Amino acid sequence: MRPFLSKYRAQPTVVDGRRFHSKAEARRYQELELLRKAGEIVSEVECQPPFPLFLLDCYSDKPVHICTYLADFHYTLKDGEMVWEDVKGFDTPMSKLKRKMVWASYGIEVRVIR
Repeated sequence: MRPFLSKYRAQPTVVDGRRFHSKAEARRYQELELLRKAGEIVSEVECQPPFPLFLLDCYSDKPVHICTYLADFHYTLKDGEMVWEDVKGFDTPMSKLKRKMVWASYGIEVRVIR
């Protein structure tokens, strides 16, 4: 029996007891942890911060939950800048749309790391 392969061939990887969706995401986590230890990052590195995304129902003007976007990482730099990142080997039109919805809903730009 063949092992399960994800749609884009990402291989789940475990680092420091945390499971990441891909080797690239795990590598980025290790880089961020080194930056944190060096003092460049002053907060804990948060993994998978959620952004619930809503649209207004055109009939009732009530918000309707569409989906929840999960960025890969969130942290704060020593200058106080808050950063959200998404590690992508391949950036799909859907992920671009979700990042635009995060920008429109929260005013947060999610950086793409390749």
